[in-house]
Amino acid sequence: MELAVAVLIIIFAGIFLYQNGVIQAGLGEGEEAWGGADDGAADLIEASGYEPWIEPFWEPPSGEIESLLFALQAAIGALIIGYVFGSWQAGRKTA
Repeated sequence: MELAVAVLIIIFAGIFLYQNGVIQAGLGEGEEAWGGADDGAADLIEASGYEPWIEPFWEPPSGEIESLLFALQAAIGALIIGYVFGSWQAGRKTA
């Protein structure tokens, strides 16, 4: 069982690395393979000449800190959802 799992992980990693190499090879200068939909949407909005109504009162100094704050927000949300489901399940067991 453990050997089969290790083999499947190695196969999956190999397929991913191969696919990533093919994608990277087909890109032109300045293109990103793993750019998100937010970047594309922001580019389209900015190209239309849209002016924002307000400016953010604080922007994270780097993308890493922005990612950290996003991950922290996701973790807090997961804890809250887990607590709610745990309380609900415990209430069902005692009733």
